[in-house]
Amino acid sequence: MNIPKIIQNQRQFFSIGATKEFKFRQEQLKLLAEIIETNDQRILDTLKADMQKPAIEAYGSEILIVLSEIKYVLKHLKSWIKPQKVPTPLTQFIASSYIYTEPVGVILIISPWNYPFQLAIAPLIGAIAAGNCAVIKPSEYAPHTSALLAELIGKHFDPQYITVVEGEVEASQALLAEKFDHIFFTGGTEVGRIVMGAAAKHLTPVTLELGGKSPAIIDADCDLDLAVKRMIWGKFFNAGQTCIAPDYVLVHESVKSRVVAKIKHYLQEFYGDQPQTSPDYARIINHRQFDLLMGLLNEIDPAQILIGGQSDRSTLYLAPTIVEIPEQQTTTKLMQEEIFGSILPILTYTDLNEAIAFINAKPRPLALYFFSNNKQHQDRIIKEISFGGGCMNDTIMHLSTPELPFGGIGNSGIGSYHGKASFDTFSHRKSILKKSFLFDLKWRYPPYTISLKWMKKLLN
Repeated sequence: MNIPKIIQNQRQFFSIGATKEFKFRQEQLKLLAEIIETNDQRILDTLKADMQKPAIEAYGSEILIVLSEIKYVLKHLKSWIKPQKVPTPLTQFIASSYIYTEPVGVILIISPWNYPFQLAIAPLIGAIAAGNCAVIKPSEYAPHTSALLAELIGKHFDPQYITVVEGEVEASQALLAEKFDHIFFTGGTEVGRIVMGAAAKHLTPVTLELGGKSPAIIDADCDLDLAVKRMIWGKFFNAGQTCIAPDYVLVHESVKSRVVAKIKHYLQEFYGDQPQTSPDYARIINHRQFDLLMGLLNEIDPAQILIGGQSDRSTLYLAPTIVEIPEQQTTTKLMQEEIFGSILPILTYTDLNEAIAFINAKPRPLALYFFSNNKQHQDRIIKEISFGGGCMNDTIMHLSTPELPFGGIGNSGIGSYHGKASFDTFSHRKSILKKSFLFDLKWRYPPYTISLKWMKKLLN
């Protein structure tokens, strides 16, 4: 595949100006929705083939979420693309000020394997809405979904407008060697650094949706039953392979035994006595990721495994696993690296100050979840801990709200998207001051006749 030629063709198509027209953007978004709805079963089949995703999980997190996003964008797009009139200071009399949005050009979208359809399509929605052309590089670790994306996009969209480039790491490297007008990457922090480094050579702006160790905190003052139920659901959804899944849980020491008992109860209720046979429990993506997870487990004493631990490498099965972490083991890899799988460390704290200090000692996480009825405690968590976004008394559901920009901070990401934030991410806000010829201040021109004293009086 001739990558420089693909980009050249997209630049030529973009220069025509068709992508900037509202009707064109609207039609392309409607076409994208129609493609998804018509092929929803095929999408589910590929997700099943790639990682044994249960149909309900796959439809909700990979199909429904992008269809809802398209619907939301179509509802608001006309108002977003209108020039925005803003106040003008009296010093600019007679004048008016406007902000115009324009597409930035040709976008590169690099998507990951854990939600291989949604995380390719969601940023594409923003790129289309803003009026850009796009190149999509799906993850080679989800080959069935990658192939389907290439087929559907190739069949229904002009490659000069949107195209999919498949391949191994060499394909990604070849793409990153080229100049794009924006790069949108979802994946791990280490690869994010590589992407940002490549982008810097061309002064290309980036959006990096990364990850990190997202904590959940269970306060003593909360509905423990519902807190545990929601926390466990968020953790083991997609077998823990979610960038915003709870990576570890801090539990108030007074309720630890009750929390562990409720975790056992809900794991049994969700997946039965044998999760390996449950149709509702996904698998680890590949042997490489499976071995990384087992390496983390093998680092600790087996006696620390409170629940689960069973595994089968041949089927990439790792049971929902709860691991007790004593204070002296917080420097292990399990507590330093993002887990990204079906292992949940559980730690205790005695007061909120201790929990806040523990989290703030680590890089800023992509998400945080706090379960508490205490509003003052909720306010402290929001004010005293820096993180990308999250929920009070729930997990991962903030992702599905288009009015909430989604993104990280620090090591967990740069920039945001979803809803209007996606449109803004792929747009340039062009500032325009419109002046009248009816009035002109003579003293602004040399030779200057006004004194500095009088100038200060006039302008202050």
